[in-house]
Amino acid sequence: MTEFTQLIPQLPDDLALECLTRFHYSTHRVSARVCRSWRKLFQSPHFYHHRKLAGHTRKVACLVQLLPGRPEPKGLKQTPPPSYGVSIFDPVSGEWDWVDPVPKYPRGLPLFCQVSSSEGKLVVMGGWDPASYEPVRDVFVYEFTTREWRQGKDMPESRSFFAAGEIDGKIFVSGGHDENKNALSTARVYDVRNDEWTQLTHMSQERDECEGLVIGSRFWVVSGYRTESQGNFDTSAEWYDPDSGEWRRVENVWGTSRCPRSNIGVGKDGKLICWADSVSEVRVGSCGIEMDSRTYLSGSGCQGGRQEFFVVEGQSGKMNKIEVPQEFDGFVQSGCCVEV
Repeated sequence: MTEFTQLIPQLPDDLALECLTRFHYSTHRVSARVCRSWRKLFQSPHFYHHRKLAGHTRKVACLVQLLPGRPEPKGLKQTPPPSYGVSIFDPVSGEWDWVDPVPKYPRGLPLFCQVSSSEGKLVVMGGWDPASYEPVRDVFVYEFTTREWRQGKDMPESRSFFAAGEIDGKIFVSGGHDENKNALSTARVYDVRNDEWTQLTHMSQERDECEGLVIGSRFWVVSGYRTESQGNFDTSAEWYDPDSGEWRRVENVWGTSRCPRSNIGVGKDGKLICWADSVSEVRVGSCGIEMDSRTYLSGSGCQGGRQEFFVVEGQSGKMNKIEVPQEFDGFVQSGCCVEV
């Protein structure tokens, strides 16, 4: 961090850096306007990693959530169509906020888009055009420091209902289905910093409506179904081995017939759990997002029912119900954890 000098007049550089490192992420956009050296600092990936090593980042849940005043999604082609935005929940402060709309889609995100994180950024990929319902290949990256979106390199092919997960700033995607509803076994990795896509080897089978998660340093793809067995979710999973460039298949991992999307957690014994089976209040439309020692969890007890929101404590498994402002009590389709 020695390239950032004279950050605060009359203060040694290391002490000035320590002060700025403690700034809450929500202040970074305003702080970056103070002077050129501060702007360069706050927008630097080195500063992000310095804050992370110093323990001054925090993990928030970024949710693809129904926008206020919109109808609950009871069918795809309804009038008017459901509109979704990105909301942020900070489990430490209990605060909620909305992210500004993507400029290309000012009235709502692509339907069923996938979200992931990368070095303190939020990445939105794919989905369906909210007006035409045609699949899109768009990639958008949200910078929390500037609170602005930038468009990344498009996905190489159309892919819907796919798995995604982040390792070392790179986002792995696999499975889903193409524009003809054919389930996919293909996989790619997106280097967010260099804005490049790289093809990976195929999985052992097609996996539509699968779920991706990262356990340790492994990207897992859980369940899904083949083209000819639509809706019959497989019990197997597989993880990508970066050393060999191959996928390792594991049988009998997903022990339920439920859809795994946004519905998977890791239990105390290291085995996968289904959030929809954890408590009756969230058995429909459940969404769980792990944030180290806490897990955000939402869903409803019945189809069309009121959304309930919880924070699950990691060590005890205690479920604490949380009261949510009316502006943020809509259906949550999916989400991810971002360390900002």
